[in-house]
Amino acid sequence: QVQLVESGGGLVQPGGSLRLSCAASGSIFNVATMGWYRQAPGNQRELVATITGGGGTNVADSMKGRFTISRDNAKNTAYLEMNSLKPEDTAVYYCNLHMGYADYWGQGTQVTVSS
Repeated sequence: QVQLVESGGGLVQPGGSLRLSCAASGSIFNVATMGWYRQAPGNQRELVATITGGGGTNVADSMKGRFTISRDNAKNTAYLEMNSLKPEDTAVYYCNLHMGYADYWGQGTQVTVSS
């Protein structure tokens, strides 16, 4: 069974930065695709970024140049570095592990961008 635990969310001023972490249990982390998604109130959950087991990355167009996804396979942890944050980035951010036909989700971490 895979468990994902996010951390690093919080309140930040516009223009600030945060780094989210997602710690995974289980033995499939190294070969799984990790992803970050977010959901703002009243909106559907949307893709933020993904990273494959081999390190290939994909970042949503609206976040390119500001958000970076990375992983440390030795620590079973994925990261989302967020810079130049805007109020519209406010959302609950969820970690996802995708492997074959299986998807696992973390509980989410709140990110609030406000002055």
